[in-house]
Amino acid sequence: MDDIVSLLAGHIGGTTSVTPAPAARRTTRGGPKVQINIDYGDTDPRKIHNMAGEIGYSITSNWFAQWMAKLLVAGVLSRSQAAVFLFVAGGQKKGTGIASYTQQQITEGLNELLDGVTGSRRITRPTVSRAVKELIKWGWLESVSYGRIRLNVTLWFAGNSGEQHSVLEEIATHHGHEPEAFPHAVGPRSLPCQQAFDFDESPLRGAAG
Repeated sequence: MDDIVSLLAGHIGGTTSVTPAPAARRTTRGGPKVQINIDYGDTDPRKIHNMAGEIGYSITSNWFAQWMAKLLVAGVLSRSQAAVFLFVAGGQKKGTGIASYTQQQITEGLNELLDGVTGSRRITRPTVSRAVKELIKWGWLESVSYGRIRLNVTLWFAGNSGEQHSVLEEIATHHGHEPEAFPHAVGPRSLPCQQAFDFDESPLRGAAG
């Protein structure tokens, strides 16, 4: 019996001791009953992740991560747009989906590594402004007020599920529960046509002949 209990406790996790309590035997129709107490160590859920840096971490949609990669390769998502989004996403306050940045602060933050470097190619505030406007149009960001930007929390969120649902309810109320409103409409919706290449090898074969 103790071996079975030890195996079961091992599956529960972190077993430190398995102590069968004194048998409480009763003369009942079901026969004698044995009460077993299992002590096991608690696992702190905050110790599951080991992330670089000291500003915590966010949860990202896997679909969105691949969508960004595809847009980058297709040349639809520009370098500046990707930089602005990632910078804002990494600066959101936990449990709110809000990043407190002005466009000037985003510009300065993105250029931080280039401080003191002469002749470096920096991102400009007008470029940041255009990127923010496009990302808002795509539904990745939303302007809340001056110096406050909301992330689309279905794509990228810092916080637990309870906090996310509270933010989503707040957003839905603000937008009148419109099914196509932010944060549900994720763009870009219409992508530029790609050139179709003809890989017919018949001309090469004719030349070789």
